[in-house]
Amino acid sequence: MASPQKLNRRSLLKGVAVSAIAARAVGRARAQSAAKPNIVFIMADDMGYADVSCYGRPDIQTPNIDSIASRGVRFLQGYANSAVCSATRTALITGRYQYRLRIGLEEPLPAGQQEIGLPPEHATLPSLLKKAGYGTTLIGKWHLGTLPKFGPLKSGYDHFYGFRGGSIDYFNHQGTDHKDDFWNDNEALHQVGYSTELFGQHAVDVVNAYARDRQPFFLSLHFNAPHWPWESVSDEAESERLRTRAIQDYDGGSQRTYQRMIQTMDIQVGRVLQALAVNGLTENTIVIFTSDNGGERFADTWPFTGRKTELLEGGLRIPAIMSWPGYIAEGRTSDQVAISMDWLPTLLAAAGTQADPAFPPDGMNLLPSLMEGRASARKLFWRYKANAQAAMRDGDFKYLKIRDNTFLFNVVEDPMERANLRARHKDIYDRLAADWTAWNATMLPLDPKSSTGFFRADQLADHIGAQ
Repeated sequence: MASPQKLNRRSLLKGVAVSAIAARAVGRARAQSAAKPNIVFIMADDMGYADVSCYGRPDIQTPNIDSIASRGVRFLQGYANSAVCSATRTALITGRYQYRLRIGLEEPLPAGQQEIGLPPEHATLPSLLKKAGYGTTLIGKWHLGTLPKFGPLKSGYDHFYGFRGGSIDYFNHQGTDHKDDFWNDNEALHQVGYSTELFGQHAVDVVNAYARDRQPFFLSLHFNAPHWPWESVSDEAESERLRTRAIQDYDGGSQRTYQRMIQTMDIQVGRVLQALAVNGLTENTIVIFTSDNGGERFADTWPFTGRKTELLEGGLRIPAIMSWPGYIAEGRTSDQVAISMDWLPTLLAAAGTQADPAFPPDGMNLLPSLMEGRASARKLFWRYKANAQAAMRDGDFKYLKIRDNTFLFNVVEDPMERANLRARHKDIYDRLAADWTAWNATMLPLDPKSSTGFFRADQLADHIGAQ
């Protein structure tokens, strides 16, 4: 395949007016260059909205992550598809509401369950990019089902280096069951080192290999940082302590440890960015940095309240940054409401390809909004079985239900969700509540009698068309 040519922004803008690029979005812009853009998608795990310095964290310096924002756009209203991990990852890889698939019906997944995972026949972001000529690699966390039925190599990735479960210890690379969970493709891997650094080094090696092969690539770099167990690069002794305990680390961690975990991840992000630069790929590479859900114990979610597992803004709002030199103006912020499932249609459009019509995306292509500098109105929906939570965002308003308590917030004017406007704006409340109910009827149902929230077999038969 032809070598990706380095984009020259000045020559691009000389040949095509900025207004024309915005009006025709990425389709016409792609015609100006024969080279498909490389894509580096970096995702943190359980990182709060304000956990990097460009989003306001005062006690952590993240110059490399910040540099992505300085070269591109920083979303101020970025959302996760869920307040927990595997549900968001389902939406990210499919571009669809996770509630259309059994794997997306929220965590925790039953231990040892071999029948729940991302169906290999379902079109995914890596499988669609692979069809378009991309090399595809996942480094880090999968958490969408286990072998023999499910896995990264069955869902569009050419290569996988990382762990399949929800969490591993950073040093001994064991999961919550204290079994080894570190893999190179489908082969067990026994490698010494701090996982954040191992993932960063492998990502550098992958970039170098794709550059040598002159192949456009999609690199998913899904760190486990700063997810528990809270271990910084200097905390190997803590790792030894957890060998015989639950790695959920209920009594572990500190703000200082958490800061160091994020700073180490930032260093590895910088190494990947440097590898792109050394290989002359910076100008023709889309780089995205985000998180899978809101933060947990030590996270900074200001100015929001709530944490992981909660449909308050702090459990859903995430950092979301994208750079694409020559196409997206540098150093901007965007008020566009965006969500994890938007990345599939956005990146497919950037690559000049389309979604599988059998699996139409629920997300939207963000490129027209980014290029025109104008936010588009939209509606977003969530649900989570814990505490019977439901939520909907429509314009500036958010409908929220927690058990039998219901709320209406203006999350633009009241980001901390303090003033319940349900009575003051009853018409808006009623409309949003009705819209949520209508949307929910199109998704796979939860079984209210089940402690796990999974649907019954007869319900699956009745709703199989929703997939």
